[in-house]
Parts: sequence; structure tokens; C-alpha cells
Amino acid sequence: MEQVIVVLTILALYSTPAIAAGSQMSVIASYYGNELKGHRTANGEIFNPDGHTAAHRSYPFGTCLTVSYGGRSVNVRVNDRGPFVAGRSIDLSAGAARAIGMPGVARVNMHVC
Repeated sequence: MEQVIVVLTILALYSTPAIAAGSQMSVIASYYGNELKGHRTANGEIFNPDGHTAAHRSYPFGTCLTVSYGGRSVNVRVNDRGPFVAGRSIDLSAGAARAIGMPGVARVNMHVC
């Protein structure tokens, strides 16, 4: 019983409310890059920091998300899991963050393509 409670607590901590296609959500994003270049993502792909991919805790692999910051937008494909930092909802590849001019950690708008 204690294990179930712990698992549910962890899931609640790291879950992001699902958004329906077309609806938009404001979330905190970060990015990752060369430090993981060549490593496998959660879906088994080799991580390319220059690609337009993202890590999300709950969206199915292959989900297309449009992420906007500062008047610019990029479509990313979910191919990894994360971020596992409280308060953050999505980790972009460095290439995707660069495409929208996102510095470090920032609030972005996100919606399903």
C-alpha cells in the first residue's frame, strides 16, 4: 500500500495536464543539447541536439507540439521523457530552442499540432 501511495505522489508531482489538439497552454520549458549528443532517447533514437525534438513526461512518442516564444514558433516531436525538474513541463532540443530564440529556462506557449 505504501508503494502505491509513493508512486501516485510521484506521478502527481511530475504530471502535466493534457491539452487537446488546438488548445494552448503556457508552460515552463528548458532545453538540453551537446551534453547528451549521441545518447539514446527514451524511444531508442540517437539524440541530435540540432534536431527539433522534445522530452515530455506524458505525451506519447511521436506527438507533434508547437512551442512558441517571443513571437516565434517551432514544431517539435516528442521522442524522450522529462524534464524531471519540478515546475518544468517540456525540455526542447537545443536546435528547437535556438529556432525560437529561447534562452535557458523560459515560459512558452505550447499546443498539440
